[in-house]
Amino acid sequence: MRIVVMGAGGVGGYFGARLQQAGNEVAFIARGRHLEALRAKGLALKSALGDAQLEVRTFERPADAGPADVVLFAVKLWDTEAAAEAIRPNLASGGVVIPFQNGVESIERLSKVLGSGPVLGGSAYIATRIASPGVIQHTGNFAKLIFGPVIASQKPEAEAFLAACKGAGIEANLSENIVRVNWEKFVYLVGISGACSVARAPMGVIRSDPDLRRLLEDVFRETWLVGRKRGVALAEDFVARQLALADSFPPEMKPSMLGDLEAGGRLEAPWLCGAVVRMGGEAGIDVPANRAIYAALKPYLAGRPSK
Repeated sequence: MRIVVMGAGGVGGYFGARLQQAGNEVAFIARGRHLEALRAKGLALKSALGDAQLEVRTFERPADAGPADVVLFAVKLWDTEAAAEAIRPNLASGGVVIPFQNGVESIERLSKVLGSGPVLGGSAYIATRIASPGVIQHTGNFAKLIFGPVIASQKPEAEAFLAACKGAGIEANLSENIVRVNWEKFVYLVGISGACSVARAPMGVIRSDPDLRRLLEDVFRETWLVGRKRGVALAEDFVARQLALADSFPPEMKPSMLGDLEAGGRLEAPWLCGAVVRMGGEAGIDVPANRAIYAALKPYLAGRPSK
């Protein structure tokens, strides 16, 4: 299968590497020092599921990578529209794009640029980061993809990519309701990213402090209510299950937004807690916990503020 990884960071770099190991033709799109390192030394993958050192086809311009059967779309949320425009040439021969981003609006945002025909939906479940240029670090042993068609005609492409993932040893599932799957991840991600980032603390601190645990639960519940109001069939006991899930992770676990905050980088908050504030307002639902977290993070949205 011809695969273009649009955004060769933690998520794209990891799954792209596994797909290449299985014999797929993979092209990685990167930039800056990461691109230079990939070209000079290849891609190094550090993982409990198996390390790898791969020579990779790497490009700065997606058009130079040629046509794709699947574009694995894993850019940061603020780059979505520009990156979607850039992959048009890769899809010209009838390929599809599957977004594996944070947030819950990727399908809609990509469809506005590319039309609905080639845009599937997806969610990635993995803890990864660029440890240094050219090096992808996978934390823990959990790495899973869920994706699926948005319209019935996309099912053959979804099934073909599922076969490629299975052939690469990737835990992957096909969903008939990918919008609900995306919202289930969104509720959890908004909760942990918001609570951990505003407290500047990992999951163990959040869940063991009564006030921070209550904040986490409030964010889960507000986001769950917004999803239900928008017609997403989230289960009645979903919030309780997310709290139980939070209790199951290692205490040192940090969401990527906290990592970005600590590094002085740009934050995805406008498309996470900020999106809940916006959608809550549209639905007439008060979301005070999300609103407070978003307000507290606003000075850091573009990176560490200058003194």
